[in-house]
Amino acid sequence: MATLRDQVAGFGVTFRTMFRKVVTEQYPYDKQPTAPRFHGRHQLNRWPDGLEKCIGCELCAWACPADAIYVEGASNDDAAGERFSPGERYGRVYQINYLRCILCGLCVEACPTRALTMTNEYELADDNRADLIYEKSDLLAPLLPGMEQPPHPMRLGDDEGDYYRGATAPPSTPTAKPAGPAVRGDDA
Repeated sequence: MATLRDQVAGFGVTFRTMFRKVVTEQYPYDKQPTAPRFHGRHQLNRWPDGLEKCIGCELCAWACPADAIYVEGASNDDAAGERFSPGERYGRVYQINYLRCILCGLCVEACPTRALTMTNEYELADDNRADLIYEKSDLLAPLLPGMEQPPHPMRLGDDEGDYYRGATAPPSTPTAKPAGPAVRGDDA
């Protein structure tokens, strides 16, 4: 008797919802915007002159709990004119394995130069496992107008300090302030 009542109750739920308006997402055809702080695909950023911000320190790889990031640093060669970043080193090999990545953002927090950020792009599915291992060329931000493809010499200053401070020209000698009115204390 109890099983018959349970079956009728189950069918009651089905009949009640059968004639309601369908609420579905039309995902592939109508993409809804994500939240502004959504953690999606990673991006390696560039300086305004086109040099890479990544200095090959490998802190992002060490911070990754899923061991999804592989970084191999190399030294910039000023003698040969091959400079990829303003620092002494750059990330020669940079890979993120999205089969392992959990999109937690700990790598972004570990980056000392803010070279690594996360975009709002969430469509990371593919039918080939090898295509889900993103190389440096896949992760680098596109070149904007006014940027030059590395390797090239530094354009924003004489050393990496100018880049990190945001100075667009080498620091100049400080000028003397014009003398203003003297401020007198209580002894007046």
